[in-house]
Amino acid sequence: MTDTPLLIVGAPVTDEERARLEAAYPSVYAATNADMAALDAATRAGIRVMAYKGHDPLGSAQMDLFENLGVIANFGVGYDAIDVEAASARGIKVTNTPDVLNDDVADLTVGMMLAYARDLVRGDAWVRGGTWATGKALPLNRKMSGAKVGVVGMGRIGRDIADRLAAFKMDIHYHARSEKETPGWTYHADVVEMAKAVDWLVIAIVGGESTRNYVSKACLEALGPRGVVVNISRGTTVDEGALLDALEQGTIEGAALDVFLGEPKIDERFLALDNVLLQPHQGSATVETRRAMAEVQLSNVVAYLEGRDLVTPVN
Repeated sequence: MTDTPLLIVGAPVTDEERARLEAAYPSVYAATNADMAALDAATRAGIRVMAYKGHDPLGSAQMDLFENLGVIANFGVGYDAIDVEAASARGIKVTNTPDVLNDDVADLTVGMMLAYARDLVRGDAWVRGGTWATGKALPLNRKMSGAKVGVVGMGRIGRDIADRLAAFKMDIHYHARSEKETPGWTYHADVVEMAKAVDWLVIAIVGGESTRNYVSKACLEALGPRGVVVNISRGTTVDEGALLDALEQGTIEGAALDVFLGEPKIDERFLALDNVLLQPHQGSATVETRRAMAEVQLSNVVAYLEGRDLVTPVN
């Protein structure tokens, strides 16, 4: 066994994030699951905490490499890549970084909706490409204020999104496991029934098997030809095949998407569509928020290695 208690995992880990963790404790870095398996036995036996970032599956096979692993400190509020049940069965705690990213994700949601409704990407190209200078006007676009929006999930992020959209005088509908205390918003116990009542459908639920294809083909059909899907959660939460069919066939009007199945290599059918706004999974991607997330992750690492209560435990 070595005196290296911390394993830093994930190809997306930045130099700044890695340096912060390495400054706190003796560490070893593994970009991929294969790199983890390639570590020598003595190093693996010394690992007590894993600082994890990314979307590569982290399951029992990876956990069993580290006999003294006590905590997986996840970078991000979503932890669907981590098999929490397998971790719990092994006495391994999982932590995440909630709250610090809510504002950025909610801000991006509103920005994507405005960009879609007001055709901002094409408008920029219209000016840059000289089309506007020819006297040709950009086609009229769509008003967002005052429309009916349904938020799927009324957790911390869903609530922040709804609060922002209320400022746009939107008629707020929401679906959650239970009714919340809200200022006159309309609760729907069934997501398909809510889709029938709204023009915009914003997905803000957690990822994982329990929510796979939660926004189903039936839900998209209920949304109808003026409907727009906005997804800032996980690509798994919507039936992506049904979504692509609906976009291609015009059974819904469009979509604004920050997440996809198989990202960053997304289905090429999206690239041929002019009724979608596509973003590179950048919901929390600001300097300030990513730094705050890294600090929460580190605080969980430090708490465990110093024998204190974890800051943001999941299990």
